Amino acid sequence: MDNKVLKVYNTKTREKEEFIPLIKGKVGMYVCGPTVYGFPHLGHAKSYISFDVIYRFLKYIGYDVKYVQNITDVGHLVGDSDSGESKIEKQAKLEQIDPYQVAYKYELIYFDMMNKLNVLRPDISCRATGHILEIIDMVKTLIDKGFAYVTELGNVYFDITKYSEYGKLSNRSIDNTVSGERITVADDKKRNEDFALWKKADDNHLMKWPSPWGEGYPGWHIECSVMSKKYLGDTFDIHGGGMDNIFPHHDCEVAQSECANGCEFARYFIHNNLVTVNGQKMGKSLGNFITLPDLFEKYDPMVIRFYTLLSHYRKPTDFDDTKIEEALKSYKGICDVVNKVRNIEGEYSLDDEIEEIKSKFLDAMYDDFNTALAISYIYEIVKIANKSDDENKLFGIKSFFENEVFNILGLDFVSNSDKANDDDRFIEYIIELRKKMRDEKRFDISDEIRDRLLELGIEIKDTREGSSFKRI
Repeated sequence: MDNKVLKVYNTKTREKEEFIPLIKGKVGMYVCGPTVYGFPHLGHAKSYISFDVIYRFLKYIGYDVKYVQNITDVGHLVGDSDSGESKIEKQAKLEQIDPYQVAYKYELIYFDMMNKLNVLRPDISCRATGHILEIIDMVKTLIDKGFAYVTELGNVYFDITKYSEYGKLSNRSIDNTVSGERITVADDKKRNEDFALWKKADDNHLMKWPSPWGEGYPGWHIECSVMSKKYLGDTFDIHGGGMDNIFPHHDCEVAQSECANGCEFARYFIHNNLVTVNGQKMGKSLGNFITLPDLFEKYDPMVIRFYTLLSHYRKPTDFDDTKIEEALKSYKGICDVVNKVRNIEGEYSLDDEIEEIKSKFLDAMYDDFNTALAISYIYEIVKIANKSDDENKLFGIKSFFENEVFNILGLDFVSNSDKANDDDRFIEYIIELRKKMRDEKRFDISDEIRDRLLELGIEIKDTREGSSFKRI
């Protein structure tokens, strides 16, 4: 790590602070993951690209990072309420499949979409259903310490009056925390604002487990407290998520964790802002809800990543076709420069102009991960590359893209046509291997290669002149 100081905006203090981890050289980071009951959407892209860049930059400046992200595959009710129907079970009924199938299906789709966006996998990806025993243990602890109560119906709720700092993250007092912000309110709670730790399941509920309070399932908030504790400890460095998670989700996490563990929960809370579509809040009822599979039919995922990083993570991102088309032009211009320098070889002698821009790029990232400002310095590099024939300078630009831009921003700036050319060359190489197998009369292997390529949408046609392929 160099002598630059990393500043992070902490939602807890509402100030930009110097980042000082609990253990020198190490960072524990927990980010709220998706609830896997439907296709990932633009909001997921904004959030997980933002935290991917934070993860990448922390590693770039030398930290040993343990990044944990949960998969909510149970306990999240429709409307984020304490009563009603599970989002996953509702989808299972619509698709007429098992809720575990729903969760696994959309978990795989989520990771596939993240791969396309070049979002790195977290070090630990943990499912709520894999931590039921630990969840029950924490609920027991909260009951034993007097912070939670069991109702006659077999539900367990956190008593927010027993924690005087409830709402400190969202800057709400108990008096102004209104239950009307949730869709439904259970009628067996002491007060409307108390939140569920464990819910008793009725006979029709499919996802349920035995507990001291009867068969049931965990509330939504408790899973993150349990899994962050298991993998990062009672207190850890960074907790991340979208701004819509601050209340009630993160407020509830803070309350139950600090009461159960008797110490500070997370030291820095980082929240990304939300997305709009053509200036409007995204919503299914508004007809502007855009899933990532649909979006990727129209745009290269790397262009979407680039467009997302054009705004600071704490600023809203408006997805507007006109603006994305403008970003696409800029993206292609940068791709042209990357292609110009990609094959330059040699040893780089430090160039003052390039090193100054590189330093400014890093300063922007040290200042609360300001990707918007950092990208403005990429534009400066592009201008230099377009008017320079100095091989040393161009080699320095190549190094900047490879070492800083790709490793920190996760942007490769390789156009679709170049990717297609690379793919074609690889397929042609595979076909050459298949020909070799055929010449050696190893037809079982050559047929397997043909069949596997066909599964991938690539059809091989054999003629007297040789073999060719086409995408189907």
